[in-house]
Amino acid sequence: MQLPITVDPHGAATLQSQIVEQLRFLIESGKLQPGTPVPTSRDLGRQLAVSRNTITGAYETLVDLGYLFTEPTIGTFVSRRLPQTLLRVEASTVETRSGPMLRTLNLPLPYTGKGAPGLHRPVVRGTNIDFAFGRSAVRLFPGTTWRRIINDCLGGAAERITEYGDPAGTQELRQLITSYLGPARGMVVSAEQVILVAGFQQGVDLAAHLFAGTQRSVVMEAPTYRGAAFLFETYGSRIIPVPVDQHGIDVGRLPEERVKLIYVTPSHQFPTGVTMPLHRRLALLDWAARSGAYVLEVDYDSDFRYVGSPLPSLQSLDKNGCVIYVNSFSRSIGPGVRLGYVVVPRDLIRPAITIKSLMDNGLPWLEQAALAQFMREGAWETHVKRLRQAYEKRRDALLVAMKTYLPDARHSDAAAGTHVFVKLPEDILSAVKVQMAAMKEGVRIYPLVDSPAWLFDHLEGHQRSLLLGYAHLTEDQITTGIRLLARCVRGTDASA
Repeated sequence: MQLPITVDPHGAATLQSQIVEQLRFLIESGKLQPGTPVPTSRDLGRQLAVSRNTITGAYETLVDLGYLFTEPTIGTFVSRRLPQTLLRVEASTVETRSGPMLRTLNLPLPYTGKGAPGLHRPVVRGTNIDFAFGRSAVRLFPGTTWRRIINDCLGGAAERITEYGDPAGTQELRQLITSYLGPARGMVVSAEQVILVAGFQQGVDLAAHLFAGTQRSVVMEAPTYRGAAFLFETYGSRIIPVPVDQHGIDVGRLPEERVKLIYVTPSHQFPTGVTMPLHRRLALLDWAARSGAYVLEVDYDSDFRYVGSPLPSLQSLDKNGCVIYVNSFSRSIGPGVRLGYVVVPRDLIRPAITIKSLMDNGLPWLEQAALAQFMREGAWETHVKRLRQAYEKRRDALLVAMKTYLPDARHSDAAAGTHVFVKLPEDILSAVKVQMAAMKEGVRIYPLVDSPAWLFDHLEGHQRSLLLGYAHLTEDQITTGIRLLARCVRGTDASA
């Protein structure tokens, strides 16, 4: 099938952008129906006289935007549910006493329909080894201790469950968090500055409530976590991407225009894994002070550093009250707990707690009480230490396997975190094709274009890049998985 698409090699827009826009028009106008296959990259590239790499890039963009989806080994198809329909409520007929009434709802959201964060991954049958990002080690979870603590907390639950709690969270848990942040992150803060949230995403949402909005700009690392980028866009904000280099966000390329918020992951940049050095942190804080911006410091992997000591958090270095710090228990306990926290400057305490109360009126009491007791008994610190030791061994197994079986691949600094950013050998043009081959071997890998990252097209070689999570895998699984992956890489047609 040939598509009615033309490209102008001398036009102002890139060839890839022209293809994306024309394909999106064909889909939105109904000329390409949901479920319809689109031509292969080879066929469309031949029709338009452009490289397959250009077509592949256009298809990947449309997959990210929700217009296309890919079935491994089968093909690429128009999405069965298009982005513009996700928030549209169709006209419906409602029966009333006076007869039928036609009602249409128009939701006044600026949401672009680009999609969800992409952290939830359904289990795929036939997958023996899954290098998923963000999973915790199931067998290392202290289930016996957690059950005992839950039962202890239930003894006095009646009174606490039948009344509203503090929207900022239980005072005891907030105080325990401040006691941890002092020695661990160098932060001297009061419990009043700590607000408990339902994981990182709600923490970012709280900051978005404060500073994002129509006609406002948010600076973000490029690449970055797409769950945050898409969230800011739901508020109508314009994203200003600033490239990441080997030291994190390039402070020298920060905008001169005034912005209200900048989103950074300095301890372990997502997805590239680099750590921001001290001089870069100080330069970033200086820029924020001069520009009047708040810095949203997302410190999601700070508990897992394997080489050297962790650098001071941006919040601990802040002398001007411009850093909003976000962390979570998703990595140390598990994402299912849905507990995190935000540390706000003193002048934001009242507006932040007010907004939090409007968002949810507080988190469930039982999980807060259980986590407080878990920390108070010292069980949480013991658990984190155990995880760190286990994850370091798994990281070492991954690096050894990479060196043994994939010596031509490059990987990010693995001094921290629970995933590694990998670039396949330069003769491999498509990590997606390697992914398809690996699935046949029972191994699931995650090309960067199919990850929770948003690329902004600022990352060289992103089409052959992977994110490999290792925290939930055994050392034997990691070694076997990389060996099988290497077989798939060697068997991949480099011209594809």
